[in-house]
Amino acid sequence: MHSTIRHLLASGVLGVALVATAVPAQAATTSAVVFNSGHLDLVDIAYEDGALEVGVHDEENDVEYGADEVKLIVKRQAKVTVPADPAFAFLGTPGVSKVWLLPQIQNSSLIWPGIAAEEVGAGVFTGDALTLSVRSVTGPGQLAIYTENAVGQPTVLADSGDGLPDAITVTAGDHSHANWAFDQAGSYKVTVRATGTLAATGQRVTSEPTTLRFTVKS
Repeated sequence: MHSTIRHLLASGVLGVALVATAVPAQAATTSAVVFNSGHLDLVDIAYEDGALEVGVHDEENDVEYGADEVKLIVKRQAKVTVPADPAFAFLGTPGVSKVWLLPQIQNSSLIWPGIAAEEVGAGVFTGDALTLSVRSVTGPGQLAIYTENAVGQPTVLADSGDGLPDAITVTAGDHSHANWAFDQAGSYKVTVRATGTLAATGQRVTSEPTTLRFTVKS
């Protein structure tokens, strides 16, 4: 295959409603919350106080985190065979290679990865357009982010296997889903930034780099 959103989680909020999707890590080692399923906006873009910010939004519990506050688990159950269609060759050998897939269509057993800009008001940025730049992917393998249309044909949004950075267009106020496919098990860091041009002034605004941490289970 070829500054952080404010942490809105108050002390004691983690409870029964969160157990199904998030498992708190041991306090002795880290304060990160571990997610292995549930509806998560892995990239949640906001514009506040003149700055673009990127964080992670737990849609099911309406909690926002900084990316450094979460760990993302891609379960063994996510491992699938690349479709036997040459259009999917960017993932590996069609019909042969394996990838670990967080899918565009919700599977309640896995993380359902979203990209959102619902906290960005209409008319703030020129054309209501933002650019999400996938800056780097470090890990044992490659990451591809792509969508599939109604007849199952892919559109690649970002692919670390053919060079980065890659740019994904995001619309202010929008919320979308895509497939996130890793081609090897192990630990990954994925760094992104959001950029837009203010409609009122023409000023270009860019967020600080945000790094997502994934563990892909073998």
